[in-house]
Amino acid sequence: MRAAPTILHLDMDAFYASAEQAAKPSLRGKPVVVGGLGPRGVVATASYEARRFGVHSAMPTAQARRLAPNAAYLVPRFQLYRTVSDQVMELLARLSPLVEPLSLDEAFVDLEAGGTADDTASALEIGEQLRTAIKAVTGLTGSVGLAGSKMLAKIASEEAKPNGLLLIEPGTERELLAPMSVRILPGVGPATADHLRRAGMTTVDDLVEAGEDELVRLLGKAHGSSLHRMAFGYDDRPVVAERDAKSVSVEDTFDADLHDRVRIRTEVERLADRCVQRLRGAGRSGRTVVLKVRRYDFSTLTRSETLRGPTDDPTVVREASARLLEAVDTTGGVRLLGVGVTGLADYTQEDLFAQAADERTAAEGSAGKSAEEPAAGTVPAGDDATGPPRDPRSEVPESAEQRAARRWPAGHDVHHETYGHGWVQGSGVGRVTVRFEEPGSPPGRVRTFRIDDPELRPADPLPLVRDPVDYSSWPASLPKSLSGPVSSGAESRP
Repeated sequence: MRAAPTILHLDMDAFYASAEQAAKPSLRGKPVVVGGLGPRGVVATASYEARRFGVHSAMPTAQARRLAPNAAYLVPRFQLYRTVSDQVMELLARLSPLVEPLSLDEAFVDLEAGGTADDTASALEIGEQLRTAIKAVTGLTGSVGLAGSKMLAKIASEEAKPNGLLLIEPGTERELLAPMSVRILPGVGPATADHLRRAGMTTVDDLVEAGEDELVRLLGKAHGSSLHRMAFGYDDRPVVAERDAKSVSVEDTFDADLHDRVRIRTEVERLADRCVQRLRGAGRSGRTVVLKVRRYDFSTLTRSETLRGPTDDPTVVREASARLLEAVDTTGGVRLLGVGVTGLADYTQEDLFAQAADERTAAEGSAGKSAEEPAAGTVPAGDDATGPPRDPRSEVPESAEQRAARRWPAGHDVHHETYGHGWVQGSGVGRVTVRFEEPGSPPGRVRTFRIDDPELRPADPLPLVRDPVDYSSWPASLPKSLSGPVSSGAESRP
């Protein structure tokens, strides 16, 4: 625990939804929900306007539609979110060498290690300057918490939302935490909170009064002792700049249960390729391949296979995933599939590449056919296909509406040769509806086209701020906060 509030926690406000509102002038001030739009989709982020209707993260999209039927429902654009996240993380890196990212929109910063703050006044000033810089560079807002520990800094940023700053002065932790719900403490989820409630403990003050022995009796030695310390505001965890990833994985939930084994295998191979793309993007390789299968009855099975050494070969990961699938009973249907790689390393075991190449050569030789000659009864895979040729009789044909929804996801960027840049409002009945507008422009006009219109094509997201302020010499040259004078009080909000 520190004597000065020099640990900063930044949490961007409704990040995905706010980015969409900034990119789409017609959605500003309106309810926006970002997430999966299928029957089994889940809300990733809801704007504050949508939250007023009860919509929140991790809620089924179908339930969100019932609560907020007039909201804009959009498919995530991770390319945009990562770009904005990189801009924010670059600003944080200018404050300190110790920045601990928790996600695309959240991070801890050790201001003391960066020499940018050493007391309450300097911490407040740098917090306000950071909010100003983020707004100028990204066009979005973030909430800042400042405290002498990571736990309290995170609590402060949550209390400051939206678009605020809260500083917890060291020595005031006990008074601040006492009336708060036990759910505010790390490690207290719904199950633990319910267990504590049945024991008569609903606030942090109740935990203090109960004492460590009682919490250990209820929750066990490790959890009980940890919770008792946190109830007093004790948290001595350091800000760690390098959080080494332990695994890389991808998964998909399907709108309808998959029953056909050929289709299931094809999906597993596609996920394996996506997993390897992420693996290579991180410059890593992995030794253990993990398959996750959630069946029709919500039972979840995981199977793993450890290879001779680390690999980033898509063929090796695909083949390992397929072997694992053979050991799983998919009778009754599959609603979710996932492929992951653990045991990460910074190098690749070269003999695994040779192994994969040898196996491919042997398979091609035994078939007695060239790669350009598909076997009888099959159709050749497309250029972007990841699996073997598929038997068309074994799968349900994809409808035109399904193809259109995949090509023109709601909320994604498009460009029309005549009308310029826009975004997809929706598609159906062989048509796609587009609103033509850009960040910073007035709300644009809506037009509808055939889904195969030759002048319409997918496009990359545009920057949210066309001419961002140059913060290359920040924080030394940054002027006083644009949001007004900074007081020495505990809280500052716009």
